Parts: sequence; C-alpha cells; structure tokens
Amino acid sequence: MHYRPLGRTDIKVSALCLGSMTWGEQNTEADAFMQIDRARQAGINFIDTAEMYPVPPRAETVGSTESIIGNYMTARGNRNDWIIASKIAGPGEWLPHIRDGRTRFVREHLKAAIDGSLKRLQTDHIDLYQLHWPDRSTNFFGTLGYRHNADEQLTAIEDTLEALDAEVQAGRIRHIGLSNETPWGVLRFLHLAETRGWPRIASIQNPYNLLNRSFEVGLAEIAIREQTGLLAYSPLAFGSLSGKYLDGRQPSGARLTLFSRFTRYTSEAAVRATRAYVELARRHGMDPAQMALAFVNRQPFVTSNIIGATNLDQLETNLGSINMGLSDALLEELEALHRDHPNPAP
Repeated sequence: MHYRPLGRTDIKVSALCLGSMTWGEQNTEADAFMQIDRARQAGINFIDTAEMYPVPPRAETVGSTESIIGNYMTARGNRNDWIIASKIAGPGEWLPHIRDGRTRFVREHLKAAIDGSLKRLQTDHIDLYQLHWPDRSTNFFGTLGYRHNADEQLTAIEDTLEALDAEVQAGRIRHIGLSNETPWGVLRFLHLAETRGWPRIASIQNPYNLLNRSFEVGLAEIAIREQTGLLAYSPLAFGSLSGKYLDGRQPSGARLTLFSRFTRYTSEAAVRATRAYVELARRHGMDPAQMALAFVNRQPFVTSNIIGATNLDQLETNLGSINMGLSDALLEELEALHRDHPNPAP
C-alpha cells in the first residue's frame, strides 16, 4: 500500500480508501466486518462514511453505516489504527428523516450532526469532517452548467467555517473537507481560512472516473497547487466500468439491478463509452475494473481512491489495482477514447 499526505495536515492516508455506503443496505454488519478486516490487512488505514449512509437513503436505515463502523472498532479495539472521514448532509427536501430536515451548515445543525456521528461511531473525534454537498444552489450531482439563483437562501461560508472552527478547537473534529464542490467554492473556503485563521480544507471528495473526468477542468489545478487533493468517489461508476451491466445484464444483488433510480451511468452515451473501455482493457489482458481504478490511482491530484464492494471477491479485485501499472500505449488509447467519449456521465 502507498500512503499520501492528507492536504497540509500531519496525517498520511492510504492511496485506497474503503468506502462504506452499502453497509446496512446491500451489506450486513458481518459483511462489513469482513471487508474492513481485509482492507486493514492490505494496509488501508482510511475509511469514508456519512451520516446519511447507507445509500439509497431511507428513514429506516439512516445512520446504520456509521453504527456498523463504530461497532467494528469497538469490537476490534483498533480505533487508533484508522483515519475516519464522515460527512454532514447538505440541504435537501428529500432528507426529512435527517434531524427533521435540519441540514443546513449552521452552527446548531453542525453540532447536532457531529453529536450524532460521534455517538454512532463510538469515538470522541472524527479525523476528517466533510460537507457532503454545498449549502447553496450550484452545479453538482451530474449538472455541469451553472444557473444562478439570485433569490436563494443560503448559509454564508463564513458562518459555516466559524462553526467548524469551534468544533476543531473543541477537539471533536481534527480536519475539514469539502464534497461535490466547485472551483469557486473551494477557493472561497481557502481564502476565508487564510484571511480569518479558520480551518483549512484538506481535501475535496468529488466523483472521478473514466466516464466523468470533469474534475480535471478546474479543480485538478487547485488540488495540486493548494494541496487539497481529491478523494475520488465512484471510481468504477457504480460498478459499470467492470462491464457487469453490459448487454442488458442485471446481476443479482448489484446496485443498478436493485435501484433503478440511479441513472447517472446508464445513458446510451455512457454505455457506449463503458463498452469501449471494457473492450480496451480486455485487449490488453487486464481486468476492466482494475484498469479503471489504476487510472484513478495514478492521477497526481488524487490523494485517495474510494473503493467500494459488496463482496470480498470484488474487494480483492479492487485492492489489486494499487500496484498495477498502465503502459504508455494503453494510456494513449485511454486518452483517445476520452476524446471520442468526453465525460458522458458527469
């Protein structure tokens, strides 16, 4: 396993991060325990979760993933071996089951969210606390174009950072990060941290995979120059880049089989691109999933690649990507395919 600095902090995280959003929905607690054990054996020290997990979010399961992680670390007695990242849910009418819809990034809601996460995780601190999506109208979750809403009610970033600073000073969170954020948002958080002495963001957790390389357009340069590296989520595009859904296949128990609501990677354009990448991997004698992950792993703006699995075989395949090189010839072909299929699933 390789380890990389988390922003400008004194923390080093594994280049692969264990994602957890299936635990409590597609996976049982016993499944999760086995995954965490295997990840630790492979050298992973970084685990990512959120108060709204598992996904899809439901009132019946909300918070289950954090509880499973807390139960694991209490049972194993190894909390200090792990860097735990969690997130507060952003605003949205579709989340009435989280604090009765109190999901703005204001002091009161942040404190309540951290209280809940600490209790479920059975710990006294969270190493990286992230804002799951912006508390303002902007383009994320598959929207590329920005449309301004002059009449929106939003929480000032100043208020959010001041509240987070209080939590850092209290020792309840160590560092902060953003998620599903835009270049303007990242730079605004950085500017306020530098001018007001508030906590500096350590990372950006956004989608990044062969079907969605939009992070490269504006955020990659910021990530490198400002040392706010990417925590890449959905590196396999919800498993699509493994090729398992091609030709209309619907594997039993798979995410896109169970939950038809997730359409980000199922458009005709995305399927065409997926087929091209899968065929390319096979021509080079590679597992398609490992090729897709290796592509993410090698990017200079990536701090850690968040891998997820619903069984140990999938996890083993994902772990195998960490030492996998990509030849110059293969990289040239990947770029050619990207030019033919530019970001079909933003």
